[in-house]
Amino acid sequence: MTREEHLLAAMVEAVDTLVDNFDLIDFLHQLCDRCNKLLDVSAVGVLLADPGGKLQLIAASDEHTRLLELFALQIDQGPCVECRRSGTARLNISLDSPVATAGFPRFAQRARQAGFATTHALPMRLRQQVVGALNLFDTRAQHLSESDARVAQALADVATIAILQHRTIVHGNIERAQLQSALSSRIVIEQAKGILAERWHTHPDEAFDALRRHARAQQRALTAVCRELIDGTLDTSALQRS
Repeated sequence: MTREEHLLAAMVEAVDTLVDNFDLIDFLHQLCDRCNKLLDVSAVGVLLADPGGKLQLIAASDEHTRLLELFALQIDQGPCVECRRSGTARLNISLDSPVATAGFPRFAQRARQAGFATTHALPMRLRQQVVGALNLFDTRAQHLSESDARVAQALADVATIAILQHRTIVHGNIERAQLQSALSSRIVIEQAKGILAERWHTHPDEAFDALRRHARAQQRALTAVCRELIDGTLDTSALQRS
């Protein structure tokens, strides 16, 4: 797909929040995939605020990034944490620069250990409402161009509109229940990919990719497939390894 086709696909996916079987978790993982392809970054993480305003990890492009983002939440430190609080983007942060990472030295150290050299954080914001943050990571010490920064913010904005639209249309004012459902789904997905990774003696990323492929091929919700794996009703021989 061309860059323009990827952008159009992202817009179409946002419109798909109008359908009854919209899957928020899968949508945000697809956002991670779009960012990887469109922006040529190494990894992506998505954090959303819960009803109490506390950030929660909802999606990450790989296991290393998931663990890094969880560490940021644990120590309440990192560019995404700052971005969510301020509502403004922080771009081209060199993880080797003590000045650039002065507000989150422990996070920067852990990110370097994970192999990353640069990071960017963009707010998921609509007007004055900031629902979360989009974190981009790169193993290379290179800047995000102005055009790529605009694309990244556009993707974050589209995702924000999709999330808020889905909350309004499907759940009305019960935002708490919607996000709690997403968080519960996240737990189910982590359990399922852990079980499959252990069964296959492989990395959790490969297990997760297999679960996502199967859910899409069957046109089913990812969470439903994961629940079946956990309770033993899913025939894992039907899952295809990459």
